[in-house]
Amino acid sequence: MGLEIGIGWLTALMFGSLGVLLMAGLPLSFVTGGLACVFLFLFGDLRMLNILPSRIFPLMTDYQLSAIPLFIFMASTLERAGIIEELFDMVYKILGSLRGGLAMSTIIASTILAAMCGVIGATEVTMGMIALPAMIKRAYHPTIACGSILAGGTLGILIPPSILAILFAVVAQQSVGELFIGAVMPGLMLSGMYIAYIGMRCGINPRLGPALAPQERVATREKVKLLGNMAAPIVLVGVVLGVIFTGIATPVEAAGIGTFGAIVVSALHRRLSWANLRAAVLTTLRVTGMVLWIIFGATLFVGFYVVNGGQEFINSALLGTGLGPYGILIVMMVILVVLGMFLDWVGILLLAAPIFIPLIKTLSFGGVFGLPGVAPDEIALWFGVVYMVNMQMSFISPPFGYALFYLKSVAPPGVTMAQIYRSSLPFMMLQALGLAVCIVFPEVVLWLPRQIYG
Repeated sequence: MGLEIGIGWLTALMFGSLGVLLMAGLPLSFVTGGLACVFLFLFGDLRMLNILPSRIFPLMTDYQLSAIPLFIFMASTLERAGIIEELFDMVYKILGSLRGGLAMSTIIASTILAAMCGVIGATEVTMGMIALPAMIKRAYHPTIACGSILAGGTLGILIPPSILAILFAVVAQQSVGELFIGAVMPGLMLSGMYIAYIGMRCGINPRLGPALAPQERVATREKVKLLGNMAAPIVLVGVVLGVIFTGIATPVEAAGIGTFGAIVVSALHRRLSWANLRAAVLTTLRVTGMVLWIIFGATLFVGFYVVNGGQEFINSALLGTGLGPYGILIVMMVILVVLGMFLDWVGILLLAAPIFIPLIKTLSFGGVFGLPGVAPDEIALWFGVVYMVNMQMSFISPPFGYALFYLKSVAPPGVTMAQIYRSSLPFMMLQALGLAVCIVFPEVVLWLPRQIYG
């Protein structure tokens, strides 16, 4: 029999020790799993030992999780096929004659890349190596240059095929396909907001993002040729998403199709080699292993907390604030943003979602300002997409947003960390605006799934 402790003190002790160990630089997966075992030994009993196998085994055998390594392999193969470089080259030559055209091209290329692979690190690093020097060479302001790469790269967490959507669906017991479809409109909306912001800023002050010099622009025939070179990967994306949206294949089956298609595209671009395949496989193993270890560790940590009454404690604390459903939702969003400053998205999902989702499903969202609300059977889908929109902010929120450090690792020497921090703030505000739109106008999320699923 373990020691007796109140849920309030247990909450402070568990999450306090988690914060201390993470600030000490220890990896999240082993910190959460290790703390779970320590607290289980100190405050648990023999029956609680069943948490270990009963929570981990269902995840180990979850069929939907097999889509994660397949999509990661697809992304790694396309990256090594030079698709990112060619895609940016195509878009910037088409839009380069516009003010801010290179930054807009970065957003458009990142949007297409998000639909191809959905791996943020690869997009941020590669675009940082290609697009950032190109913009700095042409006298783009660092705020526009760095901000467009940071914001564009985060679209990979939202636009399908999103790894976050797959994990969220597993945790929340939802349909991956519905989450994919629900995220399309918000993803395109945010992409459009970034492009509009860049266009307006550079239109008002052309020195922020000057157009390409006339001698650098290409003829219409060359633009058509560039589009032709990108036909194969764009068709691949259309096929993968099309078979999911039409219900022909499950996301896992679509991931298998995408993996095979990525190998074909790599061969068409003359980049298929054993060295590239081996590198893609090793990347897949490393990233998938990291994700699964975090899943196992965080699941044990949250499982012990929930068994000891943590779910009821959080629910009563939020309901006790006297805020309505939308007030509680805003509090959750703020908590997620704060967590995003220190944790990665997998850890946040596994720590917060199992606690927030059951409470959200009990609330009634009847709409604000006289606008339509959310039907009870659609709340889970709507919250899932709202959660994913929020998670974009975690990647570019100072001081420890992962995308900030991805970009700094490949930025030219003249680009300082302070400039990267400042460049993220306007785009964080746009993401917050996009989040507010999805909350106030839930049709942005729900309209497309209704059209497809009825």
